[in-house]
Amino acid sequence: MALVRTVTDAGVTTLTLDSPSNRNALSSQLMTDLLNGLAAALTDAGVRAVVISHTGPVFCSGADLKETAEARENGRVPAELLADVLAAIWEFPKPVVARVGGPARAGGLGLVAAADIAVCTRDATFAFSEVRLGVIPSVISATVLPRLAPRAAAELYLTGNVFDGARAEQIGLVTAAVEAEGLDAAVSAYCDSLVKGGPLALAGTKQLLRRPPGGSIRADLAELSERSAAYFKSDEGREGVTAFREKRPASWVPVT
Repeated sequence: MALVRTVTDAGVTTLTLDSPSNRNALSSQLMTDLLNGLAAALTDAGVRAVVISHTGPVFCSGADLKETAEARENGRVPAELLADVLAAIWEFPKPVVARVGGPARAGGLGLVAAADIAVCTRDATFAFSEVRLGVIPSVISATVLPRLAPRAAAELYLTGNVFDGARAEQIGLVTAAVEAEGLDAAVSAYCDSLVKGGPLALAGTKQLLRRPPGGSIRADLAELSERSAAYFKSDEGREGVTAFREKRPASWVPVT
């Protein structure tokens, strides 16, 4: 069963993350389905923009920790495939809009940041929760750090604290935070504007916006992906994931 649903209407393809049972976690299948959806939208000349949306109350809970825990020592953890997904969204020549109607965590914030435009509800919550699992927000840094104010990035990366949609807008993670009842209208308004742009002009403009200061995004992501995988496979990373799944504090959390 596909974990990403695709609907195209009026020049806009909506790719809906459809794995609510695990809060739309970034499993290998979901990310593969998302890559396939993007590839289909890329080759369809009638598609002028893409919306990434979700079913259920959660936009994306981050890496699939069950799959991560089950990965073999030399197997590919989901966080490594995420690099391909972020690169595909970042380099996509057509505008991409993220529709965030609920919480996003860790890798889910990478998806939000990779989109050209992101709209969330004011009560949506976000967190860079990696450090509390004993890993680092490595792969997503390629898309997140160009968006965030540096002080906010340091605070939120290091603390793992939860913040709301209004703060996400303030620090540049999202384009706009709106009331829940206005989310679809806001997304539609952006899409209505985007489809008015010339396809080649939009692609060219995206190239201007995406010029990496230090080299290619794929080279950057490759290095960050290796670093992330090392943390996921480390003793601390394994402990953090296990503790999360067992709903207990990790071993490094001080006992009070």
